[in-house]
Amino acid sequence: MTSKETRESFKKFFESKEHRIVPSAPMVVKDDPTLMFTNAGMNQFKDIILGNQPAKYKRVADSQKCLRVSGKHNDLEEVGHDTYHHTMFEMLGNWSFGDYFKKEAIEWAWEYLVDVLKLDSARLYATVFEGSPEEGLERDNEAAQIWAQFLPADRIINGNKKDNFWEMGDTGPCGPCSEIHIDLRSQEERDKVDGLTLVNQSHPQVIEIWNLVFMQYNRKADGSLEGLPAKVIDTGMGFERLCMALQGKISNYDTDVFQPIIKEIGKITGNTYGEDEQKDIAMRVIADHIRTISFSITDGQLPSNAKAGYVIRRILRRAVRYGYTFLGQKQAFMYKLLPVLIESMGDAYPELIAQKDLIGKVIKEEEDTFLHTLETGIRLLDKTMSEAKAAGKEIVSGKDAFTLYDTFGFPLDLTELILRENNLEVDLAEFNAEMQQQKDRARNAAAVETGDWVVLKEGSSVFVGYDFPEYDVQILRYREVKQKNKTLYQLVLDYTPFYAEGGGQVGDVGTLTSEYETIHIVDTKKENNLAVHIANKLPEHPEAPMRAQVDLEKRIASAANHTATHLLDEALREVLGTHVEQKGSLVSSEGLRFDFSHFQKMTDEEIRKVEHLINAKIRANIPLTEHRSIPISQAKELGAIALFGEKYGDEVRVIQFGTSIEFCGGIHANSTGNIGMIKILSESSIAAGVRRIEAITGAKVESMMDAIQDTMVELRALFNNAPDLTTTIRKYLEENAGLKKQVEDFMKEKQTLLKDKLKKNMEEVNGVKVIRYMGPIPVETIKNIAFQLRGEITENFFFVAGSIEVDKPLLTVMISDDLVAKGLNAGQLVREGAKLIQGGGGGQPHFATAGGKNLDELPGAMRKILELANL
Repeated sequence: MTSKETRESFKKFFESKEHRIVPSAPMVVKDDPTLMFTNAGMNQFKDIILGNQPAKYKRVADSQKCLRVSGKHNDLEEVGHDTYHHTMFEMLGNWSFGDYFKKEAIEWAWEYLVDVLKLDSARLYATVFEGSPEEGLERDNEAAQIWAQFLPADRIINGNKKDNFWEMGDTGPCGPCSEIHIDLRSQEERDKVDGLTLVNQSHPQVIEIWNLVFMQYNRKADGSLEGLPAKVIDTGMGFERLCMALQGKISNYDTDVFQPIIKEIGKITGNTYGEDEQKDIAMRVIADHIRTISFSITDGQLPSNAKAGYVIRRILRRAVRYGYTFLGQKQAFMYKLLPVLIESMGDAYPELIAQKDLIGKVIKEEEDTFLHTLETGIRLLDKTMSEAKAAGKEIVSGKDAFTLYDTFGFPLDLTELILRENNLEVDLAEFNAEMQQQKDRARNAAAVETGDWVVLKEGSSVFVGYDFPEYDVQILRYREVKQKNKTLYQLVLDYTPFYAEGGGQVGDVGTLTSEYETIHIVDTKKENNLAVHIANKLPEHPEAPMRAQVDLEKRIASAANHTATHLLDEALREVLGTHVEQKGSLVSSEGLRFDFSHFQKMTDEEIRKVEHLINAKIRANIPLTEHRSIPISQAKELGAIALFGEKYGDEVRVIQFGTSIEFCGGIHANSTGNIGMIKILSESSIAAGVRRIEAITGAKVESMMDAIQDTMVELRALFNNAPDLTTTIRKYLEENAGLKKQVEDFMKEKQTLLKDKLKKNMEEVNGVKVIRYMGPIPVETIKNIAFQLRGEITENFFFVAGSIEVDKPLLTVMISDDLVAKGLNAGQLVREGAKLIQGGGGGQPHFATAGGKNLDELPGAMRKILELANL
């Protein structure tokens, strides 16, 4: 079976078992502060598993894009070096939310693998949880008994807590799991060594392909376990590994998932896969990483220097480095792999086709930038190696290697490779110590200590904020959160008018008022589809009825900016073209930020045209038409614009202002007239093919216009209320330029006169021509004089100056090359002199300067320099 056929067969099988087939969620996570990337198939169902949202379907199956490069699931260093680890991979999974449990999960897994796919049952093994006496957990005999229908007892293997007890995190749903392993070795190898001894031993051909997780417990903050009210089945099967088994290969990279890409890499770089192990590793790394990078960009995550963006940049640079080192690629080439990736996966994931231009431009720019960084890093490393060899060392400082890694993005393994070629090595202990210090700093900065939820009342939270800015509520549950020595409280309400941050719009702030007190809500966040209200203080009577009130002034301003963002999106498409797609936004009461795909800087004329189009729609006072909870098919019929990288349910909310129609869950103005006016403040580039507009609306525009008017009044007053201010200012600038030229000519003449005078007063001390000067003079002038004198007096020349500029002392020392060769050093001399003027400085052996604070000691500092020079 081809990979495409395999993916479809899985979906059809579980569809026949009454599962709802749902699309893959984005690989980049938007509304879960605990995750940057989707690293398992269950991520998109976390809110259901945690009980924050009811399950719309009791049975679900899908193929999910996943990424594992950070946290406990970090496979990055293995990728390309072995046959089965990947950064991005697809996870085939089926779920049951309070419906079927272990029996069906195991029986259907066996039926699909053996009866449908025709895998050899003699090559299959199952592991079950062996139990944990310290936690009071027995062996999972229930799962073992079900497996006994299909497998002999010796192929049902006990697994420890690490391998066979699955946990979502430090707290939350968890339970035993049962892994299915397959032995893909040749019959000859199997006859020699029993596969039983190789399960979970990292053998490249005896691998896990499917994990069946039986969630039946909840892990509390104190580490204890309690039973889940609704048990959950969560299974995940590695798509690439399954293709390897079905296609009779011994490596995922030999399947049709990767081979078209690998062949294209060989064609572009002039290499043949299978002839050289180092080159093969490089080709596997690049084939894997191009998928990750491309899908991340389609899901809205561009390479950057922060958080998820940094992870993507690191992956891209790892691929560039392998191409540079092992495939001889000194120029960008990975972007050329995009057509073959689209050919392979575009049918299943059409976002690749829709955004191919953007993906290609982003990758090429990142490649070009890092190739330049590589060259810079190699030059710095050459300098470091020269210094080490000159000092007779064989080990290079780990701190230097870490600086290359941390500041220039220069990978450690490349540093080690280059050092080995020069018979050197890096101090790994020192490098690791520096790395650990950085990790500790990051961990301490982000450390969050979260307590258990205190449940006051059972129930789910309902958002009423579209219709009501205030509402009578009760707290359902609360918990304490500590971060950076600060204690906050998270509250969940039965009903809430507070909009939780999402879709680019910041969360509402406001108050909770009871008969006893008023609690200030400082932010509202969304966590696994649950509105969490953040307060600095816990109510003394959390069980009391309360009135929740949104800060209306900020809400109205945010709503106006959000509506303006929709109008901006439409206007950009009209002015620049339909290729424009939203790539991110931020909407608050202060203003708006909008990122969009476009490949060149907007002209002033284009920006003005966009403003005029939006302001015309604002003046038209177009009313809001809200389509709340309509089928997604109906929304698309309306022409609503959806964002790539967003996960939409079967029912969606659509916001319409005339011809502007978009999927959106945010808060909006009742009509465009409420915006008042829009003013674009800036337009800039944030990545290859992505531009950013920042703008303000309403009262902020009014304030800006007031400030501009006040400035104009002041300017007119400065220029005697000239009727044509532009002409008057231009005239003043021209006159100023002429006067400046005269001053420069005068200063040059004065500089020449001073230089000649100093030369005339030159003394000879111990065979050295000494020139000294002290007095008020600009820094640049004394420097010019020093270099001119050195050019005219080429031997036995020593110049020292104590100049004064704006009451600050400055020392300058200039020495001819022959005196430098005899041991004089301007940098050392000026540093010693600077101590007297309470300052510091330095420079080169022939020229150095220093500044200070103590003007009175300037003559003494000059004498000290001359004494040290024996002059």
